[in-house]
Amino acid sequence: MKTYFAEEQRSHDPKGFLSSGAPQPNPEQPARVERLLAGARMAGCSIHRPQDYGLGPIAAVHTPEYLEFLQNIYRRWQLIPGASPEVVPNIHPLSRTGSYPASAVGQAGYHMADTACPISAETFDSARWSAFSAVAAAEAVLSGEASAYALCRPPGHHAFADVAGGFCFINNSAVAAQRLRRSAARVAILDVDLHHGNGTQGIFYARPDVLTVSIHADPVRFYPFFWGYADERGEGPGHGYNFNLPLGRKSGDAVFLDALGAACRRIEGFAPEALVVALGLDAFEGDPFGGLSVSTAGFARIAGAIAALRLPSVIVQEGGYLCDELGDNLTSFLTGFGSRI
Repeated sequence: MKTYFAEEQRSHDPKGFLSSGAPQPNPEQPARVERLLAGARMAGCSIHRPQDYGLGPIAAVHTPEYLEFLQNIYRRWQLIPGASPEVVPNIHPLSRTGSYPASAVGQAGYHMADTACPISAETFDSARWSAFSAVAAAEAVLSGEASAYALCRPPGHHAFADVAGGFCFINNSAVAAQRLRRSAARVAILDVDLHHGNGTQGIFYARPDVLTVSIHADPVRFYPFFWGYADERGEGPGHGYNFNLPLGRKSGDAVFLDALGAACRRIEGFAPEALVVALGLDAFEGDPFGGLSVSTAGFARIAGAIAALRLPSVIVQEGGYLCDELGDNLTSFLTGFGSRI
């Protein structure tokens, strides 16, 4: 399987975030790259650099207002006397239906859902190349590859059309799905990250051409808290095209695979022509976030069940944080996926 990754994706190096109100080191570190590259190579993948596709594929799912913000906010932030080294919001609107603020502080609150997505001088360039890796993987599938893996870092599934959040800036899975729509009438996105893919859901919530399915830890007491419930089914033309499967904390392989069976049946009912797998490895039992309890061997079983759908598939890296088994978990998934196609 071809893997796509650009060295510029290492440059984003966030220093901190707030967890339960306490400052903590940011876990979305560049060191994730080495573990994931090693895991991809162990699975027999060849590594390829994506080309620069420009802003077009990104602008297909993100607003021009938001992209202007991402490109310019760090420079503007540094002009504020006493500003923090990274852009971190300290105010958020109760509603986003009012006026748009002119100040950098106000815009940061408007476009950043939480304190887990600090923006530095390198952030936009890393996020841009992360999206290019997703586009390149989609292009490989459009060109006839059965599957391709995009080593997207920073991740993307918490990014809405005009809001960053949860370590995410550009929604790579959404970018890949929209790229696949160039020739596929219907595309499904299956998110198996520990956390609900709230940004992906938001981008496609009113659309019937992209089915969004997410298996994740129940958000009633877990990030992202406000999205990811089973009664969120889409709206308008997209009603019935969103399917959430929240799981109890510490659910292991058997529970996850049972939910995956329901997810795959829903995907089969949609009859898509292509699939995007938003691959989070943070459902692992030893991941620092500790929300679910999938085993390393379990990732191979998950991959095999997804591959059994026999769909052209773009696998987009989402979460999965620093632990000794991170690379092994990716190897397990990619090997399990490849053995069924």
